[in-house]
Amino acid sequence: MSNPLDFSGKVALFTGAATGMGLATARAFAEAGANVVLADYKEETVKAAAQRLVAAGHKAIAVRCDVSDDAQVAAMVDRTVAEFGRIDAAFNNAGVMAHIAPTADSTREDWDRVIGINLRGVWSCMKHELRHMERQGAGAIVNNASVGALTGNPGIASYIASKHGVVGLTRTAALEYVKKGIRVNAVNPGLIDTQVARDVVSGNEQAYEDIAKNVPIGRAGKPEEIASTVLWLCSPGASYVVGHALTVDGGMTVV
Repeated sequence: MSNPLDFSGKVALFTGAATGMGLATARAFAEAGANVVLADYKEETVKAAAQRLVAAGHKAIAVRCDVSDDAQVAAMVDRTVAEFGRIDAAFNNAGVMAHIAPTADSTREDWDRVIGINLRGVWSCMKHELRHMERQGAGAIVNNASVGALTGNPGIASYIASKHGVVGLTRTAALEYVKKGIRVNAVNPGLIDTQVARDVVSGNEQAYEDIAKNVPIGRAGKPEEIASTVLWLCSPGASYVVGHALTVDGGMTVV
């Protein structure tokens, strides 16, 4: 019986892949046999990450990309296809946290920044990925939303709005492309041990630890735990999962 998590010969693209969940997921796919493309606006960091994967015996390249710039997204996808010939899986992960402020005190500049990366960036990535996948007649896309897509959270209105939007966008694209052999899903991470999570508490380590302890499972999640979820969602093992936003949060949204 074949291994449903064997991605040998497949091509996978990851945004926000210099660190955190994006890098952990790229590594998981590489270890599963995929050729991987790591994209991030942090050019030197993402290049170093890709080089580490190559040194470990994997096929990987790095691409500088600001997902809020549609031209850069188009170039990222074109580079992927030029290098490896196709795109079988994509994890649209790039995202930023809002500057914390009540809604009436938040700024237009911060709104545009967060929506531009977290929501418009996902739309832009999907648009270009879907065009290639449609020609192939197959593909799987996972968008990174958040438990913030399920609730409200005072002080980060633009972030919450962006993540609600990602889930709606995911569900709509899933219905549009499922009969073309493409599955589109999302993942809703809870508190995951990344820099973005620590930014919520402005680097206050004690506040971060207190939040982590209050997660029902008793800790923050690891980027690798999101990676394994995305790997499964893109695999034949999840062939009947369409338009779903899978919550991976240690029980945060149960209580």
